[in-house]
Amino acid sequence: MAVLYEKEGKIVTITLNLTETLNRIDAQTYQAFSSALMEFRDDPEAWVAIITGTDEVFSTGADHDTLLIPWSDKSFQEPPMITRGLDIWKPLIAAINGPARGGGVEIALACDIRIASENTYLQFPEVGRGLIPGLGGTQRLPRMISPAKAAEMILLGTPISAEEAYGLGLVNKVVPLAQLVPTAKEWAGKICEKGPLGVRRAKEAMIRGGNMALEDGLRLELAFFEEVLQSEDYQEGLRALREERKPEYKGR
Repeated sequence: MAVLYEKEGKIVTITLNLTETLNRIDAQTYQAFSSALMEFRDDPEAWVAIITGTDEVFSTGADHDTLLIPWSDKSFQEPPMITRGLDIWKPLIAAINGPARGGGVEIALACDIRIASENTYLQFPEVGRGLIPGLGGTQRLPRMISPAKAAEMILLGTPISAEEAYGLGLVNKVVPLAQLVPTAKEWAGKICEKGPLGVRRAKEAMIRGGNMALEDGLRLELAFFEEVLQSEDYQEGLRALREERKPEYKGR
């Protein structure tokens, strides 16, 4: 299968599994990846997702013959994706297990947390092919790092190492490859210990508020804050604090 979907407790792992093409995404895989993300979004028992690739490659981007050319002649219709058109307020962790190019980088940028293995590099090669990044790269990257560095990466196609990505704040942590998925699962597990309603509203407030004027963002934050104040999870959090135990959140 081109996309693997595994669930352990509240944690889902979605894996690009195209080893023969270095996880280059074709039209069928794009659709399957979209479906996997929607399955995670709609599962009330799934709280955090990890996105990764097989072997030592995260994704080398879109396949020209089977995705981009059909896209250009309108025979491919883009499904909802985290890069554009699919809002998922549950946390997404990118476990970048090696080279990520083009669309592969853009998938990682659409996640909330990025952990990279030491063998990772990130690159936007599109302008060298007469294209531009088309899955959010020109929009997300300059919002995450300096516009000058974003321009270098996109206009020159300059690759950056995992360590440089860490220095730029593009990734949260760099670890040896063998520790990558365990680290991602450890972080996911820590998130699952928190109140899921609070986690989701916090993520939504950060993302939606980032596109608003400060005063509008503050009003959105207040609305979410007052909403979760009324939740059963908040009451459970209070009880657990007073009883000096771990809370047992239900997402209600």
